[in-house]
Amino acid sequence: MSVSFKNRDRVLQLGIVIGMLRRMRGMSQEQLAEKAGISRAHLSTIEAPNMVTGMSMDTFFNLADALDVDAADLIKASVFPDSIIKSISGTSEPPHNP
Repeated sequence: MSVSFKNRDRVLQLGIVIGMLRRMRGMSQEQLAEKAGISRAHLSTIEAPNMVTGMSMDTFFNLADALDVDAADLIKASVFPDSIIKSISGTSEPPHNP
């Protein structure tokens, strides 16, 4: 599944978070893939930090359920708020303290 350029970083971070949560739960890729109803190879490409692999909403929700995490929390864990990104990149002004 192709991913648009503007969503590449988001999808990449989501895959990294999925892999991190899987390891925190003590699960192998095989175990999570089986529980989510996908192949281990597909899970491997989703988690790969050097590849951007999209997934269907069905797969996303199945992975969230298999990791025992709310889907919204999974997204929140993988996306930095704009305020953080802007402060890191230096595009926002620091508060002015006279």
